[in-house]
Amino acid sequence: MPFSPGMEACGVVTVVGPGVTGRRVGDLVAYVGTPMGSYAEEQILPENKVVPVPPSIDPIVAASILLKGMTAQVEPGHTVLVHAAAGGVGSLLCQWANALGAIVIGTVSTKEKTAQAKDDGCRQLTEITSDNGVDVVYDSVGKDTFQGSLACLKTRGYMVSFGKASGAIDPVSLSALAAKSVFLTRPALFQYTAARDKLLEVAAEVFANVASGVLCVRVNHKYALSHAAQAHADLENRKTSGSAVLIIP
Repeated sequence: MPFSPGMEACGVVTVVGPGVTGRRVGDLVAYVGTPMGSYAEEQILPENKVVPVPPSIDPIVAASILLKGMTAQVEPGHTVLVHAAAGGVGSLLCQWANALGAIVIGTVSTKEKTAQAKDDGCRQLTEITSDNGVDVVYDSVGKDTFQGSLACLKTRGYMVSFGKASGAIDPVSLSALAAKSVFLTRPALFQYTAARDKLLEVAAEVFANVASGVLCVRVNHKYALSHAAQAHADLENRKTSGSAVLIIP
């Protein structure tokens, strides 16, 4: 302390500062990224950081999906492996990839989460690859899954590491990538949405896919802001699936 976590939120504009023309009091808006501190009853945000939320999108859904949905960008036609397939990003990534025509394989931590992953379009590894490997791995787990993810890629496959839920990844030898000429990337969403027009474009695409039914948003857990510690405990103990949202009365 003092520290306020949180990098995404949705709420109503209560005050606009001098010179602000793009937003009005009463607008429903959302944001992702900086400034950190969304675990709060009120927050001061730069105008260029917020995006409008369409009337068709519930505020709780907007709060649960924007960061995760903007992260879940995939290409059609590939066989992809998604770790933590029942999680917030994983669930959306599986649905979106499936809708684009990709063949989706998912991993989950418990048997209870298997049904959700299948509903989101996942299939089993042995049904699909015949030991040929996958085109892309989307890995948000990190240390515990990294080596296995590399091993299951096909020649010239793509390893997309975008999280470290199990811990930081050990240093990677270039020779480990050379064995199958694989590509390794560690993307950060905010570098892809740094330009205001790109931020608005990607956010609008996420909301449009929710409105059209391409993405089913699973807000499986809701907590009062005062119970944020319990939310984190549940996340750490793998008791959650889909999205968890903190609600301010």
